[in-house]
This record gives sequence, C-alpha cells and structure tokens, in this order.
Amino acid sequence: MSERESMPCDVVIVGGGPAGLSAAIRLKQLNEELEVVVLEKGSEIGAHILSGAVVDPKALDELFPEWRTMDCPMSQTPVTDNWHWALTKGSKFNMPHLMMPPLMSNNGCYTGSLGNMTRWLGEQAEGLGVMVFPGFPANEAMFDDKGAVRGVITQDMGIAEDGSQKPDYQPGMEIEAKYTLFAEGARGSLTKEMKAKYDLEANCEPQVYGLGIKEIWDIDPSKHVPGRVIHTQGWPLSESDSWGGGFLYHQADGQVAIGFVTALDYKNPYVSPFEEFQRWKTHPAIREYLEGGKRVAYGARAINEGGWQSVPKLAFPGGALIGCAAGFVNVPRIKGSHTAMKSGMLAAEALAQAISDGKEHSEVAEYEATLRESWIADELKKVQNAQPAVAKFGGDFGTVIAGADMWMRTLKIGLPISMKHEPDYELTGRADLFKPIDYPKPDGKISFDRLTSVSFSYTNHAEDQPVHLQLKDADLQKASELEVFAGPSNRYCLAGVYEWITEDGQEPKFQINSQNCVHCKTCDIKDPNQNINWVTPEGGGGPNYPNM
Repeated sequence: MSERESMPCDVVIVGGGPAGLSAAIRLKQLNEELEVVVLEKGSEIGAHILSGAVVDPKALDELFPEWRTMDCPMSQTPVTDNWHWALTKGSKFNMPHLMMPPLMSNNGCYTGSLGNMTRWLGEQAEGLGVMVFPGFPANEAMFDDKGAVRGVITQDMGIAEDGSQKPDYQPGMEIEAKYTLFAEGARGSLTKEMKAKYDLEANCEPQVYGLGIKEIWDIDPSKHVPGRVIHTQGWPLSESDSWGGGFLYHQADGQVAIGFVTALDYKNPYVSPFEEFQRWKTHPAIREYLEGGKRVAYGARAINEGGWQSVPKLAFPGGALIGCAAGFVNVPRIKGSHTAMKSGMLAAEALAQAISDGKEHSEVAEYEATLRESWIADELKKVQNAQPAVAKFGGDFGTVIAGADMWMRTLKIGLPISMKHEPDYELTGRADLFKPIDYPKPDGKISFDRLTSVSFSYTNHAEDQPVHLQLKDADLQKASELEVFAGPSNRYCLAGVYEWITEDGQEPKFQINSQNCVHCKTCDIKDPNQNINWVTPEGGGGPNYPNM
C-alpha cells in the first residue's frame, strides 16, 4: 500500500470557484511569498460552475480595477435593459422596475458565463503563482491535537466499488496548511462537517435552498438582444403552491441563458422542479424566444436562500467559511458571485495579517468582524426578509410584503425583525395529503426528458468506484421516503439518479444511478429524513459544463 505524501503550504483553499480564487489572488497580491494551494473537484477550473449569471462587478472592480481591459469574458455583454414579468398560464404582466427598490437594479451589471469568468480567474491566480489543482477533491479535514484544522486530505484515486484498490490506485495527498478556507459552494460536504464540529450554526437560522436549473440555447439571431435581462415569477409554480421564478439572459455569441429556480421548501411531494422548468419553457412569452433555436447545454445547482439571518459563525480554529459555503446570496437580486468574491478577499486579508504576525491554526476573528461590517452585510440586511416573506405568504402577497420591507430598509426605516426559516426537508408533506401532478410529456423541441437533458451536462464519473451518494438506512428509506412520501427523490432529482424499482412482485428496491449525478446536492437537502449524504466522488467526476 502506497504511503500518503504530504505537501506543506501557507493556505489551502477547498474549492476553485469565484470565492476561492478571489481569496487566492488577494493573498498573493498582499504577499507574493505566500504558498497558496487551490483544490478543485471538477476536471478543470469552471467545470462545475453554474449560475445565470448577471454579475454585479463591485468585487471584481476591487480585485482587478482594470478587468474590463484584461480579456475577462464577462466584459463582453453589459446589461442593456431589464424586464420583470409576472406570468399567468397564457399571459404576462410587466412589472416596472421603477416600483422596485434601487438595489434591485441591474444597471452597471454584466451577463455571461460565470464558468468562463472563473476560468479567467484561475488563469490570473496561476499567473500570480497560486498552485491550482483541478481534479483533486478535498475528501477529509485534518486536525491538530487541540482540535484546530491543519489542512485536508485529497480523495484517493483508484478505489473500486467494493472498497478494494485497483491496479492504478493512488492515495490522496495530505495538504498541510497554516490555514484552510472552505469555498465548496452550497451544501459542501466538508463545510457540513465544520458546521457540526464547531457548532457554527448555533446562533443563526437554518440555511434554506432553492434548486436552479439552467440551459444554454443558440437562438434565432433576429430574436437576440445582447444584454437583455428578463426575470419571471408566478406560473407555473403558482399552480402547485410552490414559489420561485425564471430567467432569460441574452448573452454573447447569439446565445441566451434560460433557467428556473424552485424553492425547496415546497410541501407537495409530487412537485418536480425539472418538470416545472419544462412547463415554464412552454409559456408563450418564453417559447417565442426558443422556437427555431437549439439547446446546447444543461445543468443545475442548489442555491443558498437563507440570507443574512442564516449566515453561520465564519471563523474557527485553523479555518473559515467563504462564499456560498457560508451563504452570501442576495436572493431577490439572484446574485451571489460578487458577495462570494468579496468574502474571499476579506478572509485573505485577515489570514495574510495573521501569518505575517506568526500565527497559525488560530481562529482569525478579524475576518468575521470585518465581514459583518462590510458592504456584504449592508446589502444582505436590506433583503433579509424577502425570502421568508414570500415563503410564508406566497408569491403574490409575499412579494408585496418583501418589496415594502426592502423599500423601508433602503430608507433605513425597516421593521426591526428578522423573519425565521424552517429546514426544507421538514416541510415536505405526506403523500396522502396531496394529489399527484400530471405533467405534460416533453415535445423534444422546447421541453425534454431528464436523461436526454443530462447528456447536455457532459457528466461522467469513473466506472467502478464507491457510490458517493451514501444511503444511511435502507429500511428507513422504504418505510418513510417511499411509503409515507411516495418517493419524492425520483422527482426532486433532475438527473434520474434515484429510482424505486419493483420486479416480479418483489419488494421495491431503491436504486441509485450515481453516474448521472450533476452534483446539485438537492438530495442532501430535501430528503425528508436526511438519510442521503452527498460526499465527493473520485476527482474529475461530475458535470463538465462548457459555458455555464
């Protein structure tokens, strides 16, 4: 058996997204002598990045003031006009942006592929001397004898499904670091461990989530308006007592990014976020743009929706949470990359100072204090009641309440309350209280089936490896997930990973098609019993998003 190798560094960053790379870049800007390592589970930087995206450049302006002249792909398409539609089944009503608080404006923002912007950030990081390792998931945290994080161990390569070692087995590497930043995105596996070990959520609301599904389309050039941004709310989720909304962004090269977010606090276990997205595309106002076009990419990701009141304690001995691992998404703006990047920069500044002072494995409280006084806090406090207002009072009345609260907070006269959350999995209702939903069959032109869609995410996992979707108790899954809730895993999963199969009169069998997994993490969030645990598969596995 091969021995693990050890690699020392000053800072190791778990996750090569905008937050992690911004932290790495800022560290090197502050002290070029620092040894900084970034571990990314995807096959390349950007392979697992998925977002709408309309990007507020506020943090990017701070990180690279000249980014618009540095061949950053996000600079291609400034936002030119904004539309917000309230949809009914066959019509739409345009909600004037003048009715919305100024913070909801997209003026000065850019629309494009966050994955490509992340690839660009990776190039900038490597140019500064950051050691970037794609295809190396951090699988395990290491602790010193005082309980502080002292680094991570990367995933072993070449383990068979039965746990035996294949001929090409390679043990993971120990990355020893003075400090470790966790930038895994929403619902990261090591982030969950840190939250539990250090009780980071003791004084905040539980995190809640939405599921964002996205496609890229090449559309008829005559219908393309570069920089046009459209958001929708209402139909079709209004028919299933759920809430969320859609988007359609006109980006570079004649493409539009379309997507749909379903809040995961829905009660009806027969709701299928994937099918709701397919229905949404058939609305006349959306179909109009897609007809005559061609879908070229598909994917999905869970999104933090808890807001400011769900931000946990950020710093702990030897490490800290940054980006969506901590939950800095501005839900009504549908933006989180700018706050994620800024959090990484603030953490980098605090760690650089701590290392300069000769500290290591300490709790860098300066990061937490600075962030909670930063523009991240100012922005998120203004919208902290938007998500829970809609969740509690519904799409129509809740939107009015959310808008009023945002206006008052903008004018610094907001209500002195912070609305609470309930975990998404606790809100799933018993199947006998609801009727199944009859979703229309896909037409193969505008709407599609699940497995065909997964092929457009270019997902792949190495054959014969341990299943990374760990079922804790098979008997509980049958007795509860199937018999009480009618098997919602078959509907909340948008990649066809979960199936209940009955053959020749035998007992139903829970089948996990882990090869299909696009790493959205919805199962880890929405399973009614928290009986499914998502962990990292072998390095490089998962989606390979080309332009998301």
